[in-house]
Amino acid sequence: MAITLPHEAMAQVFEAQPSNDLPEVPNYNVCPTVQVHTVTAQKGARRLRPMRWGFIPHWYKTPTDGPLLINARAETVAEKPAFRAAVREQRCLIPASGFFEWTVDEAGRKLPWFIHREDGDPLAFAGLWQEWERDGEGFTTCAVVTTGAAGAMRDIHSRMPVILEAADWPLWLGEAGHGAAVLMKPNPEALAFHRVDPKVNSNRASGPELIEPIKVD
Repeated sequence: MAITLPHEAMAQVFEAQPSNDLPEVPNYNVCPTVQVHTVTAQKGARRLRPMRWGFIPHWYKTPTDGPLLINARAETVAEKPAFRAAVREQRCLIPASGFFEWTVDEAGRKLPWFIHREDGDPLAFAGLWQEWERDGEGFTTCAVVTTGAAGAMRDIHSRMPVILEAADWPLWLGEAGHGAAVLMKPNPEALAFHRVDPKVNSNRASGPELIEPIKVD
């Protein structure tokens, strides 16, 4: 994913009090296990706070004790032991300017696409979070909730993040009571996408050129 919105603007958009240890922006190549921006609502107030992208279940003895859980499938999230408590009580928003997916050409090359809102506004992914601590080491971790792709997104990938509109944020964050499960569905209508340079395939790549359109023959 990519995040380009300044902290002050992000806090204003989500009406959240920013923490003083947020990840640096812009970041045009946000990779799993790094700190990402999240929005939580607790005790009547929203916070913009950092979390490690990669959910760590409470039974992991170390952060690498099992698979890296960067996503949680909407269809099974309420049943999976790793996520079922968090989806009831610890939901968050994960802001992003856009995200990457890949198609494969006839030669087997991975072709990256950048997906973003057509109107240029930031995306808000449905997320889950959890505190993990063991032997003095601790993280606040999160995962993006995904669902089956719909609309033109199906030409790129079979899955997509659950993208929430501003009117739905209170329900997902628990501010508007129960019933957030109805929000876990595809929302492809506002999305646009374009091919970008394959150098984004490396987690060491950085810079605004990673999200710029490239000419395609």
